[in-house]
Amino acid sequence: MNLNRYLDHTLLSASATEADILQLCEEALKYNFYSVCVNSSNVILAKQALGHSDVKICTVVGFPLGAMSTEAKIFEAKSAIEQGATEIDMVLNIGRLKSKNYLAVLKDISDVKRAIGFTTLKVILEISELSKNEIVKACEICMDAKADFIKTSTGFSKSGATLTAVKIMRKTVRDQVKIKASGGIRDAETAQKYIDIGVDRIGASAGVAMMNELASKAAY
Repeated sequence: MNLNRYLDHTLLSASATEADILQLCEEALKYNFYSVCVNSSNVILAKQALGHSDVKICTVVGFPLGAMSTEAKIFEAKSAIEQGATEIDMVLNIGRLKSKNYLAVLKDISDVKRAIGFTTLKVILEISELSKNEIVKACEICMDAKADFIKTSTGFSKSGATLTAVKIMRKTVRDQVKIKASGGIRDAETAQKYIDIGVDRIGASAGVAMMNELASKAAY
């Protein structure tokens, strides 16, 4: 299993220093991770560090609450793309979803997708805040909005990804939208469980630990 190619190597801490971001990029190059995932203020630095490598640059928009205006999300996304971001992870407007204002949720996502064109858009549902029915509805809206991925969590709420939620997401979207699991995935064994049930990408800050774990098992 090429676990490294499933990983968005992630550092979204508010206190992450420039040295931390450079280290993240060095690790991504060393292990050939799919991407680094950073806050939008760090996109330029990541672009400089990664150069013309195959490692993609993912950034977050409307993060971590999702409650920003659509216009703010669009501006942040387009600005990040101009600076070198190749994937956008935006947070769904959770309050609008819970209000059953599904049209507003749809418009928020579809307007961002329209603004960024062919750039990959992942929509973060924040499953810890949603009921099963709300997860299903959010997935349906993401399909209608032409999102490329649905993503479980920001990693900044009370809990992260769960196998149960991912199974609900997969059953709802079938093969129409890809799935990214993130939040609390800290070892290779757990990551493999998510891949086995159909996850296309994993967001994790523990990517290096996972690769070392696999290396030590192979050596053994």
